[in-house]
Amino acid sequence: MVLKEASANLVVWLLCTLIPTLFTDEAVHLPAPPDLSVHSTNMKHILTWSPVTIPGETVNYSVEYQGEYERYYTSSTWIPSSWCSSISTPECNVTDDITATVAYNFRVKAILGSQSSSWSTLKELFNRNSTVLTSPRMKISKDGYHLIVEFEDMGPYFEFNVTYWKKSPNSQKELYKIVREGGSLVHLETMEAGAEYCVKAQTIVEVIERSSTFNQVECIRAQDEFPLLTIVLVSSAGFVLFLVGLPLFIWKTSQLLRYSCCPVVVLPDTLKITDSPQKLISCKKEDIEPCDIVARVIYPEELFRSWIQEAL
Repeated sequence: MVLKEASANLVVWLLCTLIPTLFTDEAVHLPAPPDLSVHSTNMKHILTWSPVTIPGETVNYSVEYQGEYERYYTSSTWIPSSWCSSISTPECNVTDDITATVAYNFRVKAILGSQSSSWSTLKELFNRNSTVLTSPRMKISKDGYHLIVEFEDMGPYFEFNVTYWKKSPNSQKELYKIVREGGSLVHLETMEAGAEYCVKAQTIVEVIERSSTFNQVECIRAQDEFPLLTIVLVSSAGFVLFLVGLPLFIWKTSQLLRYSCCPVVVLPDTLKITDSPQKLISCKKEDIEPCDIVARVIYPEELFRSWIQEAL
C-alpha cells in the first residue's frame, strides 16, 4: 500500500516536471524570422523580414535596435522600437529610432501566445547615410511677372538647391537659391516681359552630407507687355466714357421724369385765340340778346401753377 502510494507520487512529480519542459522546448523551436533587411529612401527607413507561418495561428513580432552608443558604452543593451512591439505585419518603420549617422543593428523575434522564438539580427549593420535620395518633385508657375516655385514636403532633413536662369541666345547666367523647406510657394525672380525662364533643383540632406541628382528642367515664359498695355488703355477709355456718360444719363433721366409728370399739351388750331386770351364770346346784338356769360381759355401752365398753389 505504501509502495503504491509512493509510485503515484512519483508519477505526479514526473508529470509536473516534464510538462513545462515540453512547452519550453516547443517555444525554442518556434522559428526566428529570417531575411532581415533595411530599405531606406529619402531618409525613411523600413525594416522588413520574411514572415513566420504557423497554420491556423497569427504570429506577432517584436523589434529592438542597438546604436553605436548602446553597443560600446552600455554593455550592448537593446532598446525596444518605438512603434513595433507585438505587431502582426512583417515590417517596421524604424525612422524615428535612427537619430544619428552611425551604424545601427536590429533584431526581431516571433511571438505566438506565451511562446517566443530566438532573435534574428541584421547580417550587415545599417547606417542612414546609405539612404537613396531621389530628385525633388517641383512645380513652377508665374504670378504676373513673378517666377514662383513649389516643392513637395519631404521631411525635416531636406533642403532644396535651386538653379534658375533666363534663356538667351547669347549667354545664360545661372542664379542659385536655397529653399529651406517644401510645401510652400517661393518667389525666385521678377521676370522680364516676353522672356523665358528655366528652373532645376536637387535635394540636400546636411545631416548625412549628401545630395540628389538634379530633376528635369522646367521652363515658363513671361507674358508680353502688349496685352497689359491693351488692358490699361481699354480700362482708361472705359473710365473716360463713364465720366462723360454719367452726366448725360442723369440729364436725360431728369428730362424724362419732367415730361412724364408735366407733359406739354399742344392745342389744336381751332382752340387757339389769336386776338386775346381773354376774349369774350362775341354776340351780335341783332341776332341775340347781350350775353352775360364770359368764356376764358386757360393754358396748361396756368392750370398746373394754380394746382400747385392750392396744394401748398
